[in-house]
Amino acid sequence: MFAKGQTVIGYMDQLAPKHLAEEWDNIGLQLGALQKEITGVLVALDVNEAVVDEAIRKDCNLIIAHHAIIFKAIKGIRTDTPAGRLYEKLIKNDIAVYISHTNLDVAEGGMNDWMAEALGIENGAPIQDIHTDQLSKLVVFVPKDHHQKVLDAILNAGAGWIGNYSHCSFNIEGYGTFIPREGADPFIGESGKMERAEEVRIETIVPKSIRNKVVQAMLKAHPYEEVAYDLYSMDLKGRALGLGRVGKLKEPTTLGEFVETVKQGLKVEHVRVVGDLNRSIRKAAVMGGSGAKYYNSAIFKGADVLVTGDIDYHTAIDAHLAGITLIDPGHNAEKIMKEKVAEWIAEKLAEHKYATAVHASELETEPFRFL
Repeated sequence: MFAKGQTVIGYMDQLAPKHLAEEWDNIGLQLGALQKEITGVLVALDVNEAVVDEAIRKDCNLIIAHHAIIFKAIKGIRTDTPAGRLYEKLIKNDIAVYISHTNLDVAEGGMNDWMAEALGIENGAPIQDIHTDQLSKLVVFVPKDHHQKVLDAILNAGAGWIGNYSHCSFNIEGYGTFIPREGADPFIGESGKMERAEEVRIETIVPKSIRNKVVQAMLKAHPYEEVAYDLYSMDLKGRALGLGRVGKLKEPTTLGEFVETVKQGLKVEHVRVVGDLNRSIRKAAVMGGSGAKYYNSAIFKGADVLVTGDIDYHTAIDAHLAGITLIDPGHNAEKIMKEKVAEWIAEKLAEHKYATAVHASELETEPFRFL
């Protein structure tokens, strides 16, 4: 059985929730339809005609890419233009295109975490915070015999995180009263009679981003026909998410040695470097794409070096004067996402025994050549 398009994208949204994208970004379904069976998924950094041909060869009718094929509003589609020919080929071959961009950059376990891991950056924190989850207090009353089942469902759905502590909750035993009225089908008690039941009050913390997921898990595990629960807004804020990652390296090194780590970890043959190759590097920052403008934030977070693409001449001079070294592996270094996203989706599909195939694009879309 093949997975439907909405199912595949549902897994992708678990990895990189759409609400994490920056306001200016154009993400989501950009072309085609998801109300169909997906025979194959091709994960690509960019979408050009060669990538579409690859999707056709591999029987993929969904492309998940990092960079958008439609970014600014278009007033018409002419098939005698490069963009128009691309759209035409996709439509004629019934291939949908879904974009996950800055939401994948920001997401925990996404682009910048993959890049940080490849460079040996430990416990990476965002260079620039852009999203902080609002917290709610969830309170639910559960019959004593079902307390552990409901508690496990809530906490396993992601509730109960306080800092670096997971599965945090408070539980109080007491008695709940109710009278089942006409038409009710009570789990405990009889219609028209006051019931006094041993119950446990569960309290825990729920981030807004997963609130619906947690509530649904709770309702599914709860035995009552009508579940008594409350959600309270809190002034406390949850974990900060943002662009880039900065953290200490596993071992101190020199800039020259770290250059080789970058080349090997991000699978690039050449990099541009700003700074003394003998300088000691203890703390490093990385940002996928074009992150040079965040060099001051990297300095503030204590980084000795910033690894990012598309560094321009004047920013390089300013950053060097400010005291931070730079390594530019190119924007295309984000290609690390192809295999990582493909692995994520393939694992989710396998868990549910779908026959949909998943491929990481084998094509190189780097436009630059170094001679």
